[in-house]
Amino acid sequence: MILFLLSFFLLYGGIHVYFYVRLKAAFQLTPWVHAAVAASLLILLISPILVRLSEREGYEGAACFLSYLGYSWMGVVFLFFVTSICLDFYRFAIWMNSEIGGFELNHLYPTASVLFLVPLLIAVGVNIYGYFEALNIRTEHLVIKTSKISNKIEKLRIVQISDVHVGMIVRGGRLERMMEAVKKAAPDILVSTGDLVDGQIDNIHGSLPLLKGIQAKYGKYAVTGNHEFYAGLDQALDFTRRAGFTVLRGEGINIAGTINLVGVDDLAGKRMGTYRGIQESKILADLPKHKYTILLKHQPIIDPEALGAFDLQLSGHTHKGQIFPFSMVTGLVFPLQSGYFKLQEGSSLYVSRGTGTWGPPMRFLSAPEITVIDLIPE
Repeated sequence: MILFLLSFFLLYGGIHVYFYVRLKAAFQLTPWVHAAVAASLLILLISPILVRLSEREGYEGAACFLSYLGYSWMGVVFLFFVTSICLDFYRFAIWMNSEIGGFELNHLYPTASVLFLVPLLIAVGVNIYGYFEALNIRTEHLVIKTSKISNKIEKLRIVQISDVHVGMIVRGGRLERMMEAVKKAAPDILVSTGDLVDGQIDNIHGSLPLLKGIQAKYGKYAVTGNHEFYAGLDQALDFTRRAGFTVLRGEGINIAGTINLVGVDDLAGKRMGTYRGIQESKILADLPKHKYTILLKHQPIIDPEALGAFDLQLSGHTHKGQIFPFSMVTGLVFPLQSGYFKLQEGSSLYVSRGTGTWGPPMRFLSAPEITVIDLIPE
């Protein structure tokens, strides 16, 4: 965890230095203005820490304000950096053509102010659009015909939420939108595939009524994600259970004699020393094989030894990058990062884009979703 935070703040700090250098090159500023800008950037850089400290000390209003300010800025400065790097490639191409190709292209060379203002305006514009995209919860439908469901059942509806990240930002109206979409779907079974809570968990119990208000015929089930461990596992599990979920940690159950449901801990628990490590294939082997089996696993990682022992794995974690082009990075780490995939041995995988947001309260080309899976007798 310490290594992750160190790496994050080194990278994030580097982006802030890059922003400051671009600003300094674009405008002639007085020493006092430079000092004010540097101080503001430093506050924005450490705002995630300030949020946590404010919340821990009971200053919830300050924590919410700093969350929106700091994490919105995170989205802006990330998009500024990406757009600015693209302009740097453009500048390099002009320089190459001028120096090596002998072409006179100096008139196409952007000024320092253009190199700063264009990426900034694009970043702000995308951030505003992404704020509203994050509020637009989409319902993805998946219909699966199977002989492992009794003909006496017309259909069995499983609704998946994932990566809700209840915390300083995802609460109130945002959470209400999500739960309204879940209610409308009328689940027989509701599952949460991890990261129901965010890293800040001290003052989120006001969100419990919205989660408890969701009813499902055969119950609500959840597994841990990495953020349950970051937030403090005992607190996170207590919140999840009080929200009405049964937490599956390395265990499987049969629901109403109809389907098998298996849940495993997220791998982050290994680093935190609280992982309930039971081999997936062993859990699956103890369940009735003639029943349809769903495996809940936060990260879309496939255990080759479990293939064929489950019918459908439901995962999340990736957010599909949340903000394009970050999806290109998450795609390198998780090649199966969004959507439905058929696997070997008759197994399949569905990866949710996530229902909430982490960090910046925005999404860009990665709309939030709840997933409706209808199991129908073949």
